[in-house]
Amino acid sequence: MDAKPVIQLESIEKVYQTGEVAVKAVRGISLSVRPGEFVAVMGASGSGKSTLMNLIGCLDRPTAGRYLLDGEEVGALTKSELSRVRNQRLGFVFQGFNLLSRTSALENVELPLLYSPHGHGRHELRKRSLAALEQVGLADRAEHHPSQLSGGQQQRVAIARALVNHPSLLLADEPTGNLDTRTSLEIMGIFQELNRQGMTILMVTHEPDIARYCLREITMRDGRIVDDRPVGDRLDAAKELARWRGPEEAP
Repeated sequence: MDAKPVIQLESIEKVYQTGEVAVKAVRGISLSVRPGEFVAVMGASGSGKSTLMNLIGCLDRPTAGRYLLDGEEVGALTKSELSRVRNQRLGFVFQGFNLLSRTSALENVELPLLYSPHGHGRHELRKRSLAALEQVGLADRAEHHPSQLSGGQQQRVAIARALVNHPSLLLADEPTGNLDTRTSLEIMGIFQELNRQGMTILMVTHEPDIARYCLREITMRDGRIVDDRPVGDRLDAAKELARWRGPEEAP
């Protein structure tokens, strides 16, 4: 592929100082992720995968090394510029959904637009948020509050919120960690469809079965990448969901 990488990491390090002890969470990682890739980042607890996700998501700064996002060097950006990058160019999906309990699904999806520097009228806010909910098959639940939604539906709202500003990169941190098997398949089906439409996705997971729905699998250990390979025998979430449901539940 000739397109420039969405993510380009060059000898990235992250060191945390705990008293007199320096803890190296990420050790000299170089990594390239190109447009349209769907990457799973695997590793045991303490392997550095969450720290790496925070660095790529501009939630933390590296101690050393160089990070380019869409060709722009992130280390040179101010705090306000980083905030704009997080709002406009990155979409975040977390294990815990992080929805506001007293607002509707539609209003939760609207939140990133409210923080956008462009400014949007009420009609535009509703139009774009409904379109994002439609993408995840939840437009008919737009006025429901989180307490009225299942865990899978709440995660769909969270995905719609991540998509509403049309980011160039979707970052998902254990997005199926709180979900049952069937709902996990539904969520992975949404990610696969978004990826087929061209969305670049980087997903942290500790579940090997979930990583098999991605295109590429990176394994970390002790702050380093120890394996980076295409996913063999990639699974199709829609087919697996149909098989899991059985013929009596097939649409």
